[in-house]
Amino acid sequence: MTAKNEFGPLARLAGTWEGDEGLDVAYSNQNGCLAETPYRERTTFSPFGPVENGSQVLYGLDYRTSAWRPGEENPFHTEVGYWLWDAADGQVMRSFMVPRGCTILAGGPAGPGDSTFTMTAEVGSETYGILSNRFLAANARSTSYAVTVSMDDDGTYSYEETTTMEHRRSPELVVHTDRNRLHRVD
Repeated sequence: MTAKNEFGPLARLAGTWEGDEGLDVAYSNQNGCLAETPYRERTTFSPFGPVENGSQVLYGLDYRTSAWRPGEENPFHTEVGYWLWDAADGQVMRSFMVPRGCTILAGGPAGPGDSTFTMTAEVGSETYGILSNRFLAANARSTSYAVTVSMDDDGTYSYEETTTMEHRRSPELVVHTDRNRLHRVD
């Protein structure tokens, strides 16, 4: 079994989490404006590692998350990916894909005992970047992404994330935000 300290600030996230305080603020194609959607969410983080890239050693969490609108049986959002810790470089990373055809590798500095950290990505970056399929690139291109994660002493964790997009139907940049507070269920 791998020691928890090898996972740095990600160690406390291993397990299954649920939260029903979610709020998604996103562009509604149907209404032609920003709309608020409350949601509940379930995320499972499974530890793995080490992964060796030559002298770089990563430990991580394989994760899956789903979000449901109130009263709906099928999730309106899912994603799969990895959260990674590079102790030697002091970096946390989140690599994920959503089934709309967008992938993001976000990252940022963190210390091994940090309970709050931020990861960012920019379109065009060769390190922490964003890729979209052709349709999204032409119609709703994500240009930046940022997420701040906070692990609280009360056994919860929360996040606030912002994705900035160039949307074909909006003359201004669209700022899509999501936030939730989750508690461990196993």
